[in-house]
Amino acid sequence: MEKKLPISNEELSKIIEKHPTPFHLYDEKAIINNVRQLQSAFSWNKGFREYFAVKATPNPFILKILQKEGCGADCSSLAELLLSEQSSIIGEEIMFTSNDTPAVEFVKAKELGATINLDDISHISFLEKACGIPELISFRYNPGKLRKGNFIIGNPEESKYGFTRDQIFEGFKIVRDKGAKRFGIHTFVASNELDPDFFVETANMLFNLAIELKNEIGIELEFVNMSGGIGIPYKLDQKPVDLEYIGRNVQKLYNEMIISNNLHPVKIFMECGRMITGPYGYLVSRVLHIKNIYKTYVGLDACMTNLMRPALYGAYHHITVVDKENEACNQVYDVTGSLCENNDKFAIDRKLPKIDIGDIVVIHDAGAHGHAMGFNYNGKLKSAELLLRKNGAVLEIRRAETIEDHFATLNFRGLDTFAA
Repeated sequence: MEKKLPISNEELSKIIEKHPTPFHLYDEKAIINNVRQLQSAFSWNKGFREYFAVKATPNPFILKILQKEGCGADCSSLAELLLSEQSSIIGEEIMFTSNDTPAVEFVKAKELGATINLDDISHISFLEKACGIPELISFRYNPGKLRKGNFIIGNPEESKYGFTRDQIFEGFKIVRDKGAKRFGIHTFVASNELDPDFFVETANMLFNLAIELKNEIGIELEFVNMSGGIGIPYKLDQKPVDLEYIGRNVQKLYNEMIISNNLHPVKIFMECGRMITGPYGYLVSRVLHIKNIYKTYVGLDACMTNLMRPALYGAYHHITVVDKENEACNQVYDVTGSLCENNDKFAIDRKLPKIDIGDIVVIHDAGAHGHAMGFNYNGKLKSAELLLRKNGAVLEIRRAETIEDHFATLNFRGLDTFAA
């Protein structure tokens, strides 16, 4: 497949004149079209809802776009709950799934009317003490050896998340006795998975669990949450996951398992983040230096602060050198940032056109887990986020951090007293 910018090089140059590099640019129109494809694939299920994983792109403008498209929010912290609230996503439009959760976060989730999805059986008593057991409650299921995970998540039995199967049954009996009346189940066993059958197998697993819960303890689920994990084609030889295939085959299982066992209707939820925004975000950067020693290094004005995935996972992100798209990729470079860490590299031994100082490079598929994972090590500052509107206008939806922001939490005034 080919990776292109949603705007011309001339339009990009005009944006750079107003907004210094580096910055993230998101394509509103493409994000909307993408989420509509997911919703279409599951339109046969009247209760279907996509709960966008806020952690992927935690910006209220992005959340508002998705809220207008009927999406909810998958939250895992107080800050994400507050972002959702400010974006008019409240009540059962929020799925609160967290781990090692402070009491204040459960209190806020219940205040907002969010669906609380517990991560551990011990959290039942913790939640009860913090704010009481809600009428609607969900548990996160960890299937252990019954399923295989993938590279990013690892095998479920090595994961810190979720209830065991036996704990699921025990937990539902406990919360039912404490007054819960509505129930859901959730699982998360893979991240950035490109095999569509993986998600069909997840639905099969959850539908089987729904049948067993009804038959063994009389619990009828209101929803099953397949979570997210749908990957995106970071590499040129990869293909997008076939959403229609997943929807069609999950529907077949639903008819065979849910309807035939008199469990209909059961709502199907998903919590995709990367798949919704990832392909439609671009990190735009400028070449500052070119270093020739044992290898040739292209140094950008962006670094791990702007995109951590290559350093953290060895992840591939395609790189376009603007205005050199049609030139031969006959040079080999390591593309690096300025952080004082040797793994601060966007690409290693990457074949690219001849690069010159001042060139603009675009790193693709940075719309999820890009800006969101930024940090301030070395005093590096997080960059701006821009939104390419449907009408072609560009809106700054987060300004770049300043050095004053970075120092704002330090107590410089106490230095004199300390020294004395």
